Amino acid sequence: MNSGLPDNVLFFGKVLRPHGLEGLLRVQSFSQSAASLLNAEKVFFKLTTGENHHLRVISARPHKNVFLVKLEGLTDISRAEPFRGAEVYVSREDVVREEGEYFWFELLGLDVFLDDGVYLGVVSQIIPAGDNEIYVVKKGDREIFLPAVRPVVNHIDLENGKMIVSALEGLLDLNEI
Repeated sequence: MNSGLPDNVLFFGKVLRPHGLEGLLRVQSFSQSAASLLNAEKVFFKLTTGENHHLRVISARPHKNVFLVKLEGLTDISRAEPFRGAEVYVSREDVVREEGEYFWFELLGLDVFLDDGVYLGVVSQIIPAGDNEIYVVKKGDREIFLPAVRPVVNHIDLENGKMIVSALEGLLDLNEI
C-alpha cells in the first residue's frame, strides 16, 4: 500500500476528517465534480506523517460542501483516522473537467488584460472563497483582486498564456489602496 507519488498526479483536495463509523472520509475538493474520483483507478494520498498511499475509490458523493468518499480497505473509523489532513491526488489521465473548468496550476502565471487591451498584471495567487475563487493579479507592488465569475472573466486562453477580463463598474476602483 505504500508508494511514492507518481509524477503524473494532480492535487485534487484534502481529507478534512473521517465521517461516521464506517470509514468514510470527508474530502474538500478543488473540483466541482466527484467524477474524477470515480473515474480514477487509484487515488493517491499524502498523509500528514509523510507516508504515501494509493487506494481504490468505492464511492464518492457530494455532501454539503464536501465529498464523502468510501475507499477500499477503510472499513471503520480507526482505519480512516490516519487519513485526517491528508492531501488527495488523482492521476492526470483520470481527471474529468466540466466546461470552463481549469486547474490552478494552469491559471497561475497567466497575463491578465482588460477587454480593451490594457495590461493588468499576472495571476500570482488564487484564493478559495466559497463557490468561486478570487484571482490575485499582481503588477509590480500593486495587487488587484478579481472574482472568478463569468461577468468578470471573459476568456481564458491557455495556449497564449492570457486571461481577458471585464472591469465591472467600480471593481478596479475598489482595489485601489
